[in-house]
This record gives sequence, structure tokens and C-alpha cells, in this order.
Amino acid sequence: MASQSGDEPNFASSGSGSASGGGSISSVQNDNSSPLWNYVTQLEKRGATGGTWNYRCNICGETRNGSYTRVKAHLLQISGEGVAICKKVTKNQKLEMLTLLEDWEKRKKQGASREVPLPSQCQSGIAVESSSKKRKSNLSPIAKSFNMNVRAQLDEEIARMFYTGGLPFNLARNPHYQRAFTFAATHDIGGYVPPGYNKLRTSLLLKEKNNVEKLLQPIKATWQEKGVTIVCDGWSDPTRKPLINFMATSGNGPMFLKAVNCSGEVKDKVFIANLMKEVIDEVGHQNVVQVITDNAANCKGAGEIIESMYPHIYWTPCVVHTLNLALKNICSAKNIEGNEETYDLCNWITEIHGDAVQIKNFIMNHSMRLVIYQKFSPLKLLSVADTRFASIIVMLKRFKLIKRGLQAMVISDEWASYREDDTGKANFVKEKLVSDDWWDKVSYIIDFTTPIYDMLRVCDTDKPCLHLVYEMWDSMIEKVKLEIYKKENRGPSDFSPFYHVVYEILIARWTKSYTPLHCLAHSLNPRFYSDGWLTEDLSRVAPHRDGEISRERMKCFRRLFPNEDDYDKVLDEYANFSLKSGPFEDLTSLTKRYSSDPKSWWANFGAETPLLQSLAFKVLGQPTSSSCCERNWSTYSFIHSLRRNKLNPSRAEDLVYIHYNLRLLSRNSSQYEDEKTKMWDVGGDAFDSLGDVGYLEFAELSLDEPDLESELILEDVNND
Repeated sequence: MASQSGDEPNFASSGSGSASGGGSISSVQNDNSSPLWNYVTQLEKRGATGGTWNYRCNICGETRNGSYTRVKAHLLQISGEGVAICKKVTKNQKLEMLTLLEDWEKRKKQGASREVPLPSQCQSGIAVESSSKKRKSNLSPIAKSFNMNVRAQLDEEIARMFYTGGLPFNLARNPHYQRAFTFAATHDIGGYVPPGYNKLRTSLLLKEKNNVEKLLQPIKATWQEKGVTIVCDGWSDPTRKPLINFMATSGNGPMFLKAVNCSGEVKDKVFIANLMKEVIDEVGHQNVVQVITDNAANCKGAGEIIESMYPHIYWTPCVVHTLNLALKNICSAKNIEGNEETYDLCNWITEIHGDAVQIKNFIMNHSMRLVIYQKFSPLKLLSVADTRFASIIVMLKRFKLIKRGLQAMVISDEWASYREDDTGKANFVKEKLVSDDWWDKVSYIIDFTTPIYDMLRVCDTDKPCLHLVYEMWDSMIEKVKLEIYKKENRGPSDFSPFYHVVYEILIARWTKSYTPLHCLAHSLNPRFYSDGWLTEDLSRVAPHRDGEISRERMKCFRRLFPNEDDYDKVLDEYANFSLKSGPFEDLTSLTKRYSSDPKSWWANFGAETPLLQSLAFKVLGQPTSSSCCERNWSTYSFIHSLRRNKLNPSRAEDLVYIHYNLRLLSRNSSQYEDEKTKMWDVGGDAFDSLGDVGYLEFAELSLDEPDLESELILEDVNND
């Protein structure tokens, strides 16, 4: 407020308001309650009636006389009102007066009697838009001229929040961030105060959990018809508490269920099975198709216990884990008893990877060498966690991508100048990087492992692919053979010792991991009975003519249909489906087998075989990996980090539940592909600029996102 003594007032700008009403310039005459009177000192009233005063401007110090209209014209620098404008009013002072005036006139029109407060953030100059229609803006030219200043001030306040809170800039792509400010700008919520520390972590947290549960209800409602997979995996949080994470996933994506603190427990098969049972009963055992875990012995034992309790539920080992173990057996062969042949034939791969790691460390562990590297390559070197799937292949792919930059670096004058500190290692690095033989071996490793890597990419998703696994294994092994035989210049019938070792590793891993459910899912995919698919490779046979698949499929039918009448009926239905007879003789159904989505095909043509159709809806909608569960650990680690350990376990779990499931709901929305918020929850800039391990883990970067991988990991070193 301005002092009546004539001293210059303290114009503390609110930094967020602006006039937006039509009365901000043309106010009611002679109203002494206007906030503009606070910017002048009223000296003497002129006349017994009316609103004319002798007054002194508290800003410029000049003495004048006139009514309220002239006071306003003087302060707001409005010409043509018969009074000289105040030349000492700053933009911020004028902005403050406009916002106070607008607020006062609004309250006056509404009959409000309380004192006019400082302007609130909701009164921005942004065009107001309600949920039903846009409000017409009545801003005067002067008010409009300062609208940009209001926005700029609000931008600055938001930026300060990011800077002082250490918030990642990627948060600005979060749709909820944008929605919050849009809501505030389009609603008249004068005097609003944002929620404080305690409210955010208590009542609002509970309210949002209830809200999320309501939002998830439509997804849960699909489980009865489409089925659901329970995924679980173990982990230790930053305080080293052992946790087991449980997710439910279906064709609609994964849903976080719970995280169990296992401190003080022996995590044997019985303990894990009991936890699984609790989750299965919570979801509804009749809805569950399978339980996916990693390949550990205690998990396998727990899966067998669950299968004995619920015969219709299958334990399925994670296919991505299986493929990763196969890659490790090939690329990191151990020199142990019984593994001599594999070690002898595969150890060269381990050596190449070791060279790449040594080269990377030599460059990255010395600031000057890193500077030299950055002069020759716009792409960053990459540190890959050993725990990341296909870590060796990812590393070598990266090296091949930056090959020219690495070679230019070691033949440059700068390299020769700064290698004296470790001549031996510098010579080793140069020797490898200019060696055509070394790079040929890198390319060979990438080429023959690409089919394995590609299958891993397909399976490392939340998308339904259980029905594709059996066929993908066969195709992948054949593609690996083609690459190896091409490199070795061998004919199709020749024997390759190296391929034989690789083949045995892949077959051994498949034998340990495949289940009857894989065969059933394969059998229910209409594509594998179509002429188009069968003629692509003359060695292919339809599922009903494959002995192994048929045996495993019959095991499934017996378990899933214990009632004898249902069992007989489903056998008849499958016979018609596989032989393309009865209700499946229709020409359209036959031609659509090759090109249609499997579930869509069953929806269109399977009504006359209800048991088989219902089974297809459930089985064809399931994933084949625990990737969604493992990626969620980065979420839990982030929320339950040491710097937030004041959260009790219950609140931490509620926060994870809300955090992850809101992301799930966002990913299922059409806005997820909008440019401003596209894939907003993947990546970001919360971690170091070298793209190190933590960056990748927290980015939830899975191998099914190659475009995003290029954007995040291969970003320009000099990117601002």
C-alpha cells in the first residue's frame, strides 16, 4: 500500500497477474475505494460534493487536481483525458496497478465487501478457456500491451522452481504439468494457494490413489474375457531391503499391483508361491492365464506349486531372460570343465568385447582424451550395465556406429601430442582401432547375433507375443545359421563347429524355457495355417501336423478343460479350425488367416466354436517377458530413494502405485503421441551427459524403442 505521507510506495510486484476485464480502464467515477488512490496522496477535497481532489502523485511527486478519472489517466499514462501522464511509472508498476484494478472491479461487480488482496497467479493474461467454451477477452489495448510481461514473469517463476528444485527439464513435457497451468489459467480461482508439504503426502496422495483405481477399473473389467498375466521379479531398494514386485499385464498394458518387503524372509519357493497366491486371489484366479518370472530355481519351484494349486494357470519363464542367458553363454564363454569346446570356439568374442571396454575406459577416464574424441565424433561413448539385456551387443553396435570418429581420433596430431602419459595403452588403442581385422570381427559378432537381438527386441515389450515365440525361435536359429555359414563360405549341408556350438546353446536354452502354453498359443494363431505363411518356407508345417506342438497342445486342453464334455467339444472345435472345415470353410475366413490380427480373426469368424474362441481371446493377448516388472524398479528406486526416506513403506507403495499406473494410463491415451508430450515418460535429462548406466535404467529404455534409443543415447555431445 502507498503511504499517505507522500513517500514513494513499495511496488512489490506480484509477478503473475494482469487485467483482463473490460472495467480495468473505465471504472466507476469518484469511487474512493479504488486501489489507484493508494498511489497518490489526497491533499484537499475540492467542493462539498463530487469527487474532485487536490492530490500529489507518490511516483513523480507532482501535485495536481481532478477526479478519479484523471488520477487513473495520470497513473496509467492514458492520453486525451485532460491531464499530463506520469512519466516515472515503470512497466512493472503499471502492470501491478492494472492487476489490482482488475481484481477490485471484479469484486465490486460481484458485490464482494472484503479487502482487495494482491493479485493471484490465476489472474494471468492468458486467454481464458473453460471446459465448454472460450471466454471473450475484453482486454483494453493498454492491458493487452502488458500481457506478454505477465507471461514472461510467470515463465520466470516456473523456471526458478525447476532450477532451485533440481527438477529435470523433461518434466516440462509431462502432460500433467501442462494441464495444471492450463487449468489455473482458465478458471477464476482468485486467492488460490497450492497444496503444501503435508497435504501432498497425505490426503491428496490417498485421494489420487482412489482416483487411479477408478481409472483402472475399465482395464480390470477386460480381464475376465481377455485374461491377465501376473509378472513378478525380485530386487533390492537403495536401503538394501529385498523387495518383490508384482504387476498384472494384458493386452491393455501393465498395471502395478504391489511391492512386498521381504526383509528377514527366506526367499525359497514356498515363500514366493504364497506371495503369488495372494496376488492371484486378489486379481481373481479365474482370470489369470500365466505367471511370468525369471529362470531362477526358486521361481521355477514356486511356479510348479502355483500350477498344482491352479491347474489352469501356467508358470512361464521370461523369454527375454532366456535369450539374454543364451547371448552370455555365447559371448562370455567360461573356461570350466565340460565347456572346453564352447570356450575354445567362442573366446575370441570375449576378447573383442574386452578390447572395446578397454578402449572406452582409456578415452573416458581422461578428460583431455575425451575432449579429443569429441572433436572427431558428434556421438557419445556409451557405458552399458552388465545387467542390461544384450549388453555386449549394444556396446559393439555402438562402437561400429562411431568407427570413423574413433579412427580419425587416433591418427590425429592431437592424439600423438597427448598420449605420453600412457604410451603403451595409447598404442594398444590405436592398433585396434586402425585394424581392419579387428573391425571385421566386430561386424561378424553383430551380424550373427542380430537375429537373437531382434527377437529379444520383440519380446522385451508389454505387447502380446506369447503366440509368436515358438515360431520366432525356429526362424531365429535359421537366420543365425545363414549368417555364420555365409561368413565361413559353407554350403547348407556342410558342418560348422562354431555354428554347432551356438546351435547347442540356443536349443538348450529353449528346451529349458518353453512350456505347453507356448505350443497352445502357436496353435491358436490362424496365420500359421494359411497358405501364405506355409509357402514362405517349404520346410514349414501347420501346427496340427507338428508332433511336438500337438503333444503339448493336448496337454493344455486336458488341463484347461477338466470337464469331459467340454474336453470333447473343444477337440471337435479345434479339428474344424485346423482342417478349415465346418464353420471355417468360408472363403473370407480362409483368406484373412494370413493377414488379420489373430484376435480380430477369432472375433470375426470364431463364434460357432465358443470354447476355442474364448481360449484364443485369453491366450493370444498375453506377453512373454517380465520386462514391464523390471523397468518398474527404476520407478520404485526413484520414489523410495534415500533422500526421500521419510516416506513410510505404505506411502511409498501408494506413490509407486499412482506413479506407474498414471504412466500406464497416459501411454494408452491418444495424446501420448502428440508432439509436445510424445513419449514424455521415457528418457529425459535427469542424469549425466555421458549417457551412463543410470540414465538408461531410469529412462525405462527397452529394446522395443529403437527410434527413441537413437534419440536418447546417440544424442549430440554438444547439444545444449
